[in-house]
Formats: sequence, structure tokens, C-alpha cells
Amino acid sequence: MFTFHSIQDYHQALSEKVCTCEDAVRHYLDRIEAGRHLNAYVQVYGEEALERARALDAKRRAGEKPGRLHGVVIGLKDVIAYKDHPLTAASRILKDFTSIYNATAVDKLIREDAILIGHLNCDEFAMGSTNENSAYGKVLNARDLNRVPGGSSGGSAVAVQAGLCMVSLGSDTGGSVRQPADFCGILGLKPTYGRVSRYGLIAYASSFDQIGIFGRTTPDVARVLDVIAGEDDFDSTVAKGRSATFPDLTGEPDKKYRIAYFKEALTHPGLDPEIRDTLLDCLEGLRNEGHTVEAVDFDLLDYIVPAYYVLTTAEASSNLARFDGVKYGYRTQDPDLELTEFYKRTRSEGFGTEVKRRILLGTFVLSAGYYDAYFTKAQQVRKMLVDRTDLIFKDFDIIVLPTSPTTAFPIGEKMDDPIAMYLADIYTVYANLVGIPGISIPLFTHTNGMPFGMQAMTSRFKELPLLQFSHLIMQQYKSYENPTLCD
Repeated sequence: MFTFHSIQDYHQALSEKVCTCEDAVRHYLDRIEAGRHLNAYVQVYGEEALERARALDAKRRAGEKPGRLHGVVIGLKDVIAYKDHPLTAASRILKDFTSIYNATAVDKLIREDAILIGHLNCDEFAMGSTNENSAYGKVLNARDLNRVPGGSSGGSAVAVQAGLCMVSLGSDTGGSVRQPADFCGILGLKPTYGRVSRYGLIAYASSFDQIGIFGRTTPDVARVLDVIAGEDDFDSTVAKGRSATFPDLTGEPDKKYRIAYFKEALTHPGLDPEIRDTLLDCLEGLRNEGHTVEAVDFDLLDYIVPAYYVLTTAEASSNLARFDGVKYGYRTQDPDLELTEFYKRTRSEGFGTEVKRRILLGTFVLSAGYYDAYFTKAQQVRKMLVDRTDLIFKDFDIIVLPTSPTTAFPIGEKMDDPIAMYLADIYTVYANLVGIPGISIPLFTHTNGMPFGMQAMTSRFKELPLLQFSHLIMQQYKSYENPTLCD
């Protein structure tokens, strides 16, 4: 019987002929079929994945050098382009659309022998925090089928949580990798803005979006980042001269980190008291182990969510203007409409409620009478946040925050209150506003039975120490790196 613990162990098993890539793919296809009720996948490329697996097995038998992700079974969020495969952003407006090229990250996965098994469900155009805003229906949390998995990359998180693939890719605009990772009890990494090419990622908010990684162990996440990171001529926002490798997470075993946390974050009235007390106990434990742990004042906390939603909805309004039903995707069926009415009807029918809400809000903050009052002011807040963050990282290595103010909540609980839903992003949108890397580390279990973790962040392009710190913490809470956590 095939089992998966880590990519390293899997590659060892392949080299010792304990299993084959075909065995792995068949195992995951069986798991996907058994887990159909979770609604994590929107497309499964079974025969294609088996054919790829057989080719990789033949390559290995022939003695050819395997790629760094040889035979690793990966799922893609349905906003990441995979040539000649459906790409819909979980939206009716992209119904029946097929991608004509690969995202750069996908090209890099394929070059390193990965097996792409399917596209994963998400909130429409990555707009949402629960994966309830999808044309394919909601995704269920494998730990508790009555609770949300988080969003917008809920399908990507559940696929790893429930053992439906080895690792997966999502996108993170304001926490859409870290928050569902937290709700599902797995690792979720958002790299520095510009670390990974956005070419082939359907844009939500272009100055915030970043492809992220879900996994069960820090070495697995690091290995995938090592493959997909780097410069790209197709994306002008990718950082130049910032090449890095992430080969070793052992780091310096005796290294003592300088850790900051925001006092206002852990005393915020919206934070679950059990999460607060657990994180404070964890920080005290780190202090007792010789790490420097200090509270820092951060009086900008209450400005983070408003600034984020003003800026991202403005960018969404611009980015989603291209979906009009003229050249591709859904179009209204009434043939007698004049052009303006055709656009209105197509977009009204094709977009879901949450997407339309954000387009309207973004168009409003960009309008002539309100541009300076909202958009310009939000940009000023963003600059203040960047400057304050740079000052903090002069004195500290790591910033620690909760990932979410609560554990996964019941399905439907917040759907009628979008403001409450937006405010729940208070701890994750910060990293996207300032462009720093962040990771959600699964460490704890709430008395309600649901997992929750710690969010850690470092300064820009410091993913290696971030992953090393995460690995250290995971080792201290070893049971949470158990690959059978949600099997």
C-alpha cells in the first residue's frame, strides 16, 4: 500500500524500488474519488497523470537523472494556467475557457518532473475567505464537514489536508494561502512579492498577488519554492538578482531568534481568547529557550484592513474589466442587445455576488470624487506600513502573529455579513500590503477540535530563515508534522 510522508522519503522509496510513480498516481486518484464529497477538485487529469507517471518510471529505469520534483503529485488552484487544460477561476464567466499557455511556475514544475493531477476549487477569482463563493459549490473542511476550509485557496488546502495530493499551489492576495492552511492544519507559505513569477496567474490585485505553497512538512514546501522561485522575462514585477536556494532547513541548531509580536494584535477584542493564550504561552516558551521575544507597539493595526480592501478592490475593478464575453468565456444568450447592454448583462450574469461587490467598491474608490479620499489615502497608509515594518526588522528577525482570529467557523456563518468576513483578515493582509513573506505553521488544536497555528513573517526575501524557524517550531511540536493528521 502506498503511503506518503515527505518528498525526500518518497524519492528514497522510488530509488529503492519500493514503489513507482504510477503507484503514487493511482493512490491519489483513488483518494480523490473517495473524497469527492469534499469538492476540492474541479478538474482531475487522471489518464494524463498516469501517462506522465509511466514516462517518469521509464526515465528512472533508464538511469536518467531525475528532476527535483520527480514524480511529486501536485494540484493547482484554478487560477493558475496549465496549457490545453480548463482554467475558470471558479467563475461562470470563464465557463469552457481553456488555457493557451503555461504559467511560469507550472513550466518550472514540469521541467523538474512533477505530475500535475488536477485543478482545485477556490473562491471565484480568489475573492473570499471561506471557499463558499465558487461556481462549483463550496469546499468542505476534511476535519469537520460542517465547517469552512478557509479561502480563497480552500480546495488547495483541503487537497493536502485530506491526502488528495502531495503538495499544492494556491495564490495569496491577502491571506488566501495562510488562512486556509490554518483552518486545515497544514503549512501554507506566501513568498515575498516578486519571489515567484505571476505570469499565468489570473490577476485579482496585481500589486498583492503571489503564488503560494501548501504542504505537510517544511522541507517539502522549501523544495517546491526552490523550483518555482526566480526571475522571469514574462513578469516585470519579479525581483532581479534575488536568486536563492532553499536546500537545508537545519540551519544553525543553536541560533537564537529575535522575535517581535504586536501587542495590539494579541489584545484585539476579535481574537479568540484560547488562541491568544496559547500563542502567548508559546512565545513564553520560546523566551525560556533563549530567544528574544518582545511586544512592540503597532498603532496602525486598525488601518490595515480598510487600506487593503480599498487598494485590492480598485485593482480588481481594473483587472476584471477584460471579462466582457466578447472574445472568450460566458456571454448572455440574448442576441438582440446593443453593445453596452450586452456588456452589462454578460457581466451581471457571469460574475458572482462577491466579485460584483468588490468590482463596485473598487470602481467607487477610483471615481473622480473619491479617488483622493480613499485610494490615495490607502496608498499613504501602505507606505507608512512599509516604513514601520522596515524599522521593526532592523531590530528583529521574525514577526509572530495569529493567522486568523478564530478557528474554522461553520459553513454559512459569515456569508450574510461581508464586513465581518473582511475584518477576519486582520492578521494576514498585513504581509501582502508590505510585500513580505509569511507562513502559517500548524501547531495547536483548539478545545473545539479544530486546528490553529502561528503566523511568522520575515523581511523581504528572507524565506530561508523563515522556513528554518518554521522547521524548528515544527520539530518542537512534532505531532503536527504527522502525515496522517487528516487521513
